[in-house]
Amino acid sequence: MAASLTVCAFMAGCGAAGSTPSSSLTGGSVTGTQNPLVAMYTIRTGCPAGQIMVEFGPTSSYGRSTAWSAPSPYYSSVLVAGMKASTTYHMRAQVQCSTGNRTTSTSPDTTFTTGPLPSSSLVFPQLVVSRPNPSLTSTENPGIEYIDVIVANSPAIFTDRDGNPIWYYDTGPGNFAFPFKLLPNGNMLVSITDGVTRSTLREIDLAGNTIREMTTPALQKKMANAESFDFVPWGFTHDFAMLPNGHVVAIVNCYKNFTNLPGYPGTKLVQGNALVDLDQNWNPVWAWNSFDHLDVNRHLDGLPDWTHSNALLYSPDDGNLILSMRNQSWILKLDYNNGAGAGNILWTLGYQGDFALTNEGVPSDDPSLWFSNQHFPVILSHNGSQTTLGIFDNGDQRILNTGGAQCRSPLADNGSPICYSRPVIFQIDESSIIANIAWADPLPEFSIWGGAINQFANGNVEFQMNDPAVPPSPNLGSEVQEVTGTSTPQAVWQMNVFPAPGNVYRAYRFPSLYNGVTWQY
Repeated sequence: MAASLTVCAFMAGCGAAGSTPSSSLTGGSVTGTQNPLVAMYTIRTGCPAGQIMVEFGPTSSYGRSTAWSAPSPYYSSVLVAGMKASTTYHMRAQVQCSTGNRTTSTSPDTTFTTGPLPSSSLVFPQLVVSRPNPSLTSTENPGIEYIDVIVANSPAIFTDRDGNPIWYYDTGPGNFAFPFKLLPNGNMLVSITDGVTRSTLREIDLAGNTIREMTTPALQKKMANAESFDFVPWGFTHDFAMLPNGHVVAIVNCYKNFTNLPGYPGTKLVQGNALVDLDQNWNPVWAWNSFDHLDVNRHLDGLPDWTHSNALLYSPDDGNLILSMRNQSWILKLDYNNGAGAGNILWTLGYQGDFALTNEGVPSDDPSLWFSNQHFPVILSHNGSQTTLGIFDNGDQRILNTGGAQCRSPLADNGSPICYSRPVIFQIDESSIIANIAWADPLPEFSIWGGAINQFANGNVEFQMNDPAVPPSPNLGSEVQEVTGTSTPQAVWQMNVFPAPGNVYRAYRFPSLYNGVTWQY
């Protein structure tokens, strides 16, 4: 590879359009970071402005890249993430000046060897990947796997599709991520908890350096000082939504005492959920409280855990919010209106909700067709009043008939059918308030909790479930599958996550560790 390719002259700016830059782009230097899988690539670009991208891969054919980013004047440093442990990688930079002839210039090749994964401080799951139908491997979709294991001392991780960790973040002793997401600025936002008392919202860069953070007590103080909120937030939990304007809306727990509720004599402390809208500086500017909008007497899973909200979506078409409540077996649309909404519930989707249900276009009053104790709703498409919504239907306490009979746990033996889980896609019409099942894959396993679903452009569906640790099912840990989106789904790709069942909160395909970039394998 040539070691002398031209870019704008160092400390001399770029010439007029069409001119030839007057110096060569020398090789970059690569150093390690506190994360052994992440490198810092630094190069003298010679450009006062422009953009830079780093290509990298196990050979000089590279194959992956970072996103384009604006360099610092004349010098630039780029965090390179997405590499396996203890492996040598080739790297080179692509640089474009914003003035001059705008030519893309390429630096000479250099190499970097990643370090090993930590051997003692973190608990990495065992990952086993298979491709059950070799004839279908060509339909496997690109990207990497996001895995959120909620066990103390388990890191937040991304893997390649062969199950090799390519990025991780240590949340600290006794903690885990619940969850973590890629921000538009290229950093990660992590909700960190010990599962009991502590929770922190933290922004980090790809090397794991803390950019900023806010603890629960800090949020409580901000909301108390604002004097416009009617509840105390007790911990970030389950999810947050990132908005186009840089705001973050987080789910938090909140509590309220009730007296002599049916079935609960005396005083009962009930746990609900609230939403807090944090502006670009993480100051609370809008909030929603479940106790203000729902009937506490509807408690399908008993008390004190009344709502158990587990997912939050921003609807970009109308600026509202979609909230999943596991213990209500409902998905709610809330009047957020980009921060100007009153918080009213616009509709509820699910059994005893607002929508009429059809099955293959035929009206149905069969309650077993609805989801129950669901996780991870995802907007697959939106067109006017039509929304396609993917849901992982766990199926706990599924209502089987209009008489209210419920499915049973595999451990119970009361004559009722055993509960089952399924990834399911609903087509909902918000104008006519009608929902139709567009696709479903009833599973032989019962995933008691957790789960995720997504659909790719070629129609394939990926879902994640937690297999039960009870007879007669084997202890298979958590399982992620990509299947064909046909009426009889066929497995394309599969990952089993060990060592224990029920430990993966979410797992799903992600394009790459960089916004706007998709990694092919």
